[in-house]
Amino acid sequence: MAQRNQEKGVTGSAPVVNEPGRVRNVVLVGHSGAGKTTLVEALLAATGTVSRAGTVTDGTTVCDHDPAAIRQQRSVSLACAPLLHDGVKINLLDTPGYADFVGELRAGLRAADAALFVVSAVDGMDAATAALWEECAAVDMPRAVAVARLDHPRADFDETVALCQRVFGDNVMPLYLPMLGDDGVSVAGLLGLITRRVFDYTAGLPADVRDPDPEHLPAIAESRDELIEGIIAESEDETLMDRYLGGEEIEVSLLIEDLERAVARGHFYPVVPVCAETGVGLDGLLEVLTAGFPSPLEHELPAVAGIDGSPRPPLTCDPDGPLVAEVVKTTIDRHVGRVSLVRVFSGTLRPEQTLHISGHGMAERGHPDHDADERVAHIYSPLGATLREVPECRAGDICAITKSGTAETGDTISAKDDPLLIAPWEMPEPLLPVAIVAKTRSDEDALAKNLARLVAGDPTMRLERNPETHQLVLWCMGEAHADVVLDRLRAGGVDLDTEPVRVALRETFAANSKGHGRHVKQSGGHGQYAVCDIEVEPLPRGGGFEFVDRVVGGAVPHNYIPSVEKGVRAQMERGIVAGYPVVDVRVSLFDGKAHSVDSSDAAFQTAGALALRDAAEKGQILLLEPVDEVVVRVPDSFVGAVMSDLSGRRARVLGTEPDESGERTLVRAEVPATELVRYAVELRSMTSGTGTFRRSFARYDPMPAHLAEQTRKSASAQE
Repeated sequence: MAQRNQEKGVTGSAPVVNEPGRVRNVVLVGHSGAGKTTLVEALLAATGTVSRAGTVTDGTTVCDHDPAAIRQQRSVSLACAPLLHDGVKINLLDTPGYADFVGELRAGLRAADAALFVVSAVDGMDAATAALWEECAAVDMPRAVAVARLDHPRADFDETVALCQRVFGDNVMPLYLPMLGDDGVSVAGLLGLITRRVFDYTAGLPADVRDPDPEHLPAIAESRDELIEGIIAESEDETLMDRYLGGEEIEVSLLIEDLERAVARGHFYPVVPVCAETGVGLDGLLEVLTAGFPSPLEHELPAVAGIDGSPRPPLTCDPDGPLVAEVVKTTIDRHVGRVSLVRVFSGTLRPEQTLHISGHGMAERGHPDHDADERVAHIYSPLGATLREVPECRAGDICAITKSGTAETGDTISAKDDPLLIAPWEMPEPLLPVAIVAKTRSDEDALAKNLARLVAGDPTMRLERNPETHQLVLWCMGEAHADVVLDRLRAGGVDLDTEPVRVALRETFAANSKGHGRHVKQSGGHGQYAVCDIEVEPLPRGGGFEFVDRVVGGAVPHNYIPSVEKGVRAQMERGIVAGYPVVDVRVSLFDGKAHSVDSSDAAFQTAGALALRDAAEKGQILLLEPVDEVVVRVPDSFVGAVMSDLSGRRARVLGTEPDESGERTLVRAEVPATELVRYAVELRSMTSGTGTFRRSFARYDPMPAHLAEQTRKSASAQE
């Protein structure tokens, strides 16, 4: 561990605080490439947490320690980086900006009490970031904005702030303005709007604070008036606005108090310009994080219940209260095994403590309900992949535990004698299927072992063994998510391939047909004689299977009639034209022959199967494809494109309606499942990442003749 600390430039021991009021849990969000990880690295270096800042391009940052992140040069998982500033511990939660890793983002939001939106002064923001702002607003999560990458030649702070105000709302206002250096291009400092002071970073951190030059005063005055009016509008002192408009000079200390109160309540959203490379604005940002953002004492905690569902009183962030914590992320570290990132909501987590670990409600994603008592030997403060042992973790703080045998993402940790369950957070449904196959038998064993580990840590991935297509299917959030999962499997020593995903179809009869089954062998011993005649009739969709005995005069002995049915059922399961199960038919046995010596159960099973195949050759067989009911949620501007695309997928559009927020449109349609295999990727591309959808099975419908013929030919070629 010491060697790994040295590689990352980690200095000193982990920051420890004893009061929840001195903790800030802040999640960094923003689109990929906005500069979140680089900003975290700069803050760690500025506070002396690491001796030097790493870079994304060199793969040396604290947060992007995953091999996939280093290779792709972008974050692919949640990482925690605590630092200490002015006696306050700030747990920075760095999240991936790419939409495929939304599960990691949700975990970060769950563990945090406030969100820092990082917006590039060069590239602006994507629609997904705007949607996330709305999501945070729905739960009143306090927010601030860091405008990053100010050192870039194309950086435009004013336009970026204007964009934030258009997208996020009017209460998004800068606390500082960038001050250009002598070259007129680089950012050398900041103009403080509340204090009317200049923060000069020419000599680096800490900034040299001085009075503004005469040329700075007009810009400060104009922006300061707007800022102060915004702060006063959120003040509890209703007389303050009248006093300000009357010309009274409001004390700076009073303005700062009102600002901090409005930020902590999620009513005002300060903007801080920052440059990670030069250190410009880092101290101002740290001031917002420590003084403006709320402590865990001020943030509403999730609901809790007994493991039997019985209601419990609301939690409070009390280190002496009942122990309630949550596993917000689980990973497998090659050095120490399973590592679980834990947010402690109530009580205190201590070493050598026997805990109860509960996970319920995720069985459909491959996480069976589980309850277990486990002893935790050590408690750690995580700094990226580096684990530093700490004596305890109190309510409001974040820590890591290792070597748990059962802890999975989303599990609740509580006291052994008082087991509890936290209300789960919403996880998106994985909708991109990827069929994988191990190359050898030994790879199959390694694949099963590694998949179990990945599923335990990633609730946005679902594992499914399709009993009809016999494919092992990973359901992922998108192509980038799938690439990371496959890379991790291969890194675990699994040699595997992917193959096209096959949709489970059905076969049925389009009209009545008769079939003759004859199994007669003249040699080979007894039990080789059976003849049967059947009639097959189609049933309404969903009618299942019926077998009718219409034999007259004992042409087929009574004891062999179940054998015929068994043979018919077996052939139905195997399929008759393309290898898919036959459904929705009534089979009537009306005639046949038997031999007093050579007939047998096995012979009549074979004859029954042959009769069904003969009826299929004489009749008309339909291929049925599953049809899903799909609900697509998109901004109004994309409704036309989505509906046009659905029409090209043979969909039947059922209608549109506004969603519960009134800011998005729901498009309802029925779509063949064969057209939805890659819809998760294509919808995201079509809607700039803003579109989401959910699907549920509706029924089976006949497949168009030309597609059915292609499927038959493909099945014949594989035989």
